[in-house]
Amino acid sequence: MLDLFADEAPWQETLADGAFILRRFACHDAGQLLEGITAVAQQAPFRQLVTPGGHTMSVSMTNCGSLGWRTDSRGDYCYSPYDGLSGKPWPDMPDNFMHFASRAAAECGYPDFLPDACLINRYPVAAKLSLHQDKDEADLRQPIVSVSLGLAAIFQFGGLQRHSPVKRVMLEHGDVVVWGGASRLCFHGILPLKADYHPATGPFRFNITFRHASKSE
Repeated sequence: MLDLFADEAPWQETLADGAFILRRFACHDAGQLLEGITAVAQQAPFRQLVTPGGHTMSVSMTNCGSLGWRTDSRGDYCYSPYDGLSGKPWPDMPDNFMHFASRAAAECGYPDFLPDACLINRYPVAAKLSLHQDKDEADLRQPIVSVSLGLAAIFQFGGLQRHSPVKRVMLEHGDVVVWGGASRLCFHGILPLKADYHPATGPFRFNITFRHASKSE
């Protein structure tokens, strides 16, 4: 897959204490990452989860790795080694996914990051993700690595309380956000996606979020 933006040099921005944006960091790898998404979705198709409040999410998702994000019998979110639709284990995480996430984390001062859970979100026009914390991982010392591919979106990054002031930054194709340390439990989300077209993804935005969800030894 041809990546029209691969030649742009990456640069780093500080978002908050322990949180960084690696601008264009994924452009060179974008084609392979998108191919990986396609391969994962062939085994575990995208689906829209229902929130504990009974609302269907506007974002479609799938997972790869030893643990994946799903809802349990009560509608609560949880990590599980099994796909709730098929009952089978989640697809293996592609090797290039693992290597990319580790490299991005190390670039931001988080060495030895080895994700075991990879959540892949697909955003159509008008899809959004409300402010939330990533707090269900067993080891909160590990960072989050989040890759944006395709359509641009406005990323919200707040503080440790839901009512804390929120920064809004544009994330474009190839941008990577890494947060941990003092910012590990900061609230974050995505504003409704505006209609557009990207040569690599068409009318969609894809987000790959890497986490270490199991307890570290």
